[in-house]
Formats: sequence, C-alpha cells, structure tokens
Amino acid sequence: MALWIILGVVALLILLLIGLYNGLVTARNRVDNAWSQIDVQLKRRHDLIPNLVEVCKGYMKHEQNVLESVTTARQQAVNISGGSIAERAQVENILTGALRQLFAVAENYPDLKANQNMLALQEELTATENRIAFARQHYNDSVMGYNTQIQQFPANLFAGSFGFQPKVFFELTDPAQREPVKVQF
Repeated sequence: MALWIILGVVALLILLLIGLYNGLVTARNRVDNAWSQIDVQLKRRHDLIPNLVEVCKGYMKHEQNVLESVTTARQQAVNISGGSIAERAQVENILTGALRQLFAVAENYPDLKANQNMLALQEELTATENRIAFARQHYNDSVMGYNTQIQQFPANLFAGSFGFQPKVFFELTDPAQREPVKVQF
C-alpha cells in the first residue's frame, strides 16, 4: 500500500513538473511571438520611409539635415535587425524621433501638407506607428507575464534549471522621447 502512495506522489510531482515546463514554454513563445509582431511593423515602417523622404525632398530643399537624419536613422534600424532587444529599441526610438521631427518641419510647407502623396504616406506612417505602439505594449505585457511566471513559486525552483531566463522590456531610453513634438511656425 505504501508503495502505491509513493508512486502516486511521484507521478503527481512529475505531472506538476510537466505542467510547469509546458506553461513556461508557452509563455516564452508568447514573448517571442510578440517580438515578431513588433518586427513586422518595424519592417513596414522601414519600407514606407524612403517613399516619404522622396515626396518631401522636392519641397524641403532647405531642410536637408532633417531628411538626412531620417534616412540615417532608418538605415541604422535596418542594419541592426539581428541585435538585442535593447539595442533595437534604442535605434527604433531614434528613428521615431527623426520621423516626429520630419512631420513637425513638414507643417511649415503648405504645398507639402496638401500633397496627396504626402498625406497618404503620413496616414500610413501614423497607422504604422500606432500598430508599433500596440505591438510594443503587447510585447511588454507578454514579457511581464513570462517574467512573473518564472519568478513565482513553484516555477522559480525549476525555471533556471530548465533554461528559462527573464526577458527584457521594450523601453524608451532617452527621456526626451517622452516629450511631445513642438511644432513652430
């Protein structure tokens, strides 16, 4: 009888470990999927930016430095595609700032503001920025859930030995990026 009780407890512990491991794998895969969604939206933004810059070039000859900063920031973002999440977040945040600066400067050009191509591209980029913001929020929610799961008892006893490490949040590193864009005429 004692043997059956011991076997039952061992079987219960094995089932508990299997459940913990599968839950951690699911949470880790949610984080990876959320990062992939950010990646998709960033690729979309990277594809739209050259078109936006080309439309603006004809109107904004005097604002060459703004166009160059957007182009440089985009190129850095494209080149760092294999970097860490923290590195990519920093580069993408620089690109976001450059785009904000471009839109603020574009407000000074009435013909550019009325140009249908500019309006369409601006709408696409605004929609993409909203998607990126949503994807970042979803990613951070997934990271929070995953990190909480690996830190809670009893998973915290086994997570490290199973190779589950905390994930990094997607954060703004420059406090200036939290400030609204100032449009001056």
